[in-house]
Amino acid sequence: MTGLVGALVEAWDELRLHKLRVLLALIGVAAAVMAITAVTAVVQMLTQAYTEAGERSMGRQVTITIDAYPRSEQAAPASELDATYAVALERYGITWATRDWYTSAPFRFPDGTRQVEIRAVDPDLGTMQRVGVDQGRWFTDADIDSYAPRLVVNEVFLESLGAGGLESHPTVLLGDETPVRAVIVGVTARQWPGEMASAIVLYDQLTRWYTPDSSGGWGQPAPSLKVWVPPEAADDLAPLLRRDVAAVLPGWDVQAYDNRDTGTSTLDGAARWVAFGVGAFALLLGGLGLVNIALVTVRHRIREIGIRRSFGATSGRIFFGVLMESVVATVVAGLVGVVLAVAVIKNVPVDTLFGGGIQDRPPFPVSAALVGMACATGVGALAGLIPATVAVRVKVIDAIRY
Repeated sequence: MTGLVGALVEAWDELRLHKLRVLLALIGVAAAVMAITAVTAVVQMLTQAYTEAGERSMGRQVTITIDAYPRSEQAAPASELDATYAVALERYGITWATRDWYTSAPFRFPDGTRQVEIRAVDPDLGTMQRVGVDQGRWFTDADIDSYAPRLVVNEVFLESLGAGGLESHPTVLLGDETPVRAVIVGVTARQWPGEMASAIVLYDQLTRWYTPDSSGGWGQPAPSLKVWVPPEAADDLAPLLRRDVAAVLPGWDVQAYDNRDTGTSTLDGAARWVAFGVGAFALLLGGLGLVNIALVTVRHRIREIGIRRSFGATSGRIFFGVLMESVVATVVAGLVGVVLAVAVIKNVPVDTLFGGGIQDRPPFPVSAALVGMACATGVGALAGLIPATVAVRVKVIDAIRY
């Protein structure tokens, strides 16, 4: 241990004496380590953004969707569907679930009444599909029993009402012959140019205050049931849910599917290989520069090495000492690279680089920092082998005469 500490101290002293000679080479190593660490962290954020985008569309993994369609006019009435869903959820102890129904309803705007696409859901959908509300809030369980329907609308809907924001507590009439006044509690951001007005309403409130014409008709879509379950339970629950719903609703076509295998692992693996390839190339260039600098430094220290050998320094001590100079140099450069990578990643504009932002921003990957430091140490050891070998082969008498 004493010999190791002595070699490290000696290597650090030599670096301080020849700091200008190794500075440029170490800049390359530090940049390479920063690239490996930073790109790996960015890849992790990209994977998280891709995962969250899939969850906003299909739900968190694993989400099982139960779709039911009446196959004939003699099929069981659609009014039994809600009770069937409730029984299935209670039977299997499912806590995260939502009914999901796409339909339309008339709303009264300043320029007249028009049909608007609406989505009837339960409050759990906000968490299950990471619904982002740009203004206001998402639904709560207390909203189910409110005396007026609550709406989460998009920006186009709000602009059609002539309201600039939620500060004025905007409301809108829902329905045609006997309309009810609905309160807007949240606004979602515009997703694409040309987007049409749309709204999200709680399923229980929609069925309480207004019944769209499409509900219950033969061949018309009925509300789906979406449940968020642990991955290990998905294979067993999907067929059980389908069986139970189909058994209660004769004459209905019931399907069950989940949202696994979205392909994030392929994206993650490819991006990581690209990151390591770029970083490895940069490390190679930095290591070659360090080898050249170390060889020049050894040539200038031949007399010193000869004197040390004459006083009893072994070949192993000389070899280890010269090798540690490169290792210590690259370790310091690696630390600098990791610190720079952390500073860069902490200031990455997530909303600009990843559309819609990231709700669950992943922590800085410690594994990336460890890989970067390991690569830096390995490059230092490889770069120090040739100079250390040259130093060991120096003859004592020739070195003293130099």
